[in-house]
Amino acid sequence: MTEQKTAATFLIGELRRARTGRGMSQEDLGRAINYSGSLVSAVELGQQRPSADFLSRVDKALETGGLFGRMLEDLVSHDPTQPWLRPWLAVEREATALRQYEPLHVPGLFQTEAYARAVFASGELLEAQEVERRVAARMERQAIFARKNPPRLVAVVDEGVLRRVVGAPAVMREQLLHLARVGSEYPRVRLHVVPPSAGEYPGLNGPFVLAMLPDGNEVMYLDGQVPGEVSERAADLAWVRRVWEATLGETLTPRQSIELFREVAETWS
Repeated sequence: MTEQKTAATFLIGELRRARTGRGMSQEDLGRAINYSGSLVSAVELGQQRPSADFLSRVDKALETGGLFGRMLEDLVSHDPTQPWLRPWLAVEREATALRQYEPLHVPGLFQTEAYARAVFASGELLEAQEVERRVAARMERQAIFARKNPPRLVAVVDEGVLRRVVGAPAVMREQLLHLARVGSEYPRVRLHVVPPSAGEYPGLNGPFVLAMLPDGNEVMYLDGQVPGEVSERAADLAWVRRVWEATLGETLTPRQSIELFREVAETWS
């Protein structure tokens, strides 16, 4: 399945390549164009639409002969599918590797349709139409596994995720058997479970994802009740990597985790 690339994501990718090709960090480029490094990061992550002035300064700093200004004028401005308000999805689609920890739910990339619907419908906080829209979007995200070269993905969940009912027992059984299938049949996916015997461990402070991009840069996503935060800040990445390593060290092996998925699935019969 071929990933659709919008004009905006093309501009973002070319901007990142041009910057790294000149050996410049985001902070370096920010100083060169009199903008903050955080704004450069926001543009490259798809969080912030670049202005004509921003790209004009980028063209001068990177000596690209007005390329990015022309791209904004001739391509991006006519593209109705710009991703500026969908920063993490743009990163996820481009990633070559993902490392994810989730203490509360099955990660979205592995959710069944019924499980996802139960998550979004909980508490009746959303209208039925919005629930269905979000379910459809979540299922669409899973298309990354149909790519010719899907990302390598290591996901860790707390065992409580397997034993907390979401929807109904039948939904849980289907979901856990699906996880067992994914862990067994997707060669680029490794699933791990943190058992209760681990006690308190750093990951319990909250879910996160680390994404490796084709240019070698790493980006992280911190989730929560409101839209999550996407960051490339070095100090934040260093801390989350430490949390990841400590959490991964508490997990069952992939084979043990698959066996546990099947075992717990039977308790939901």
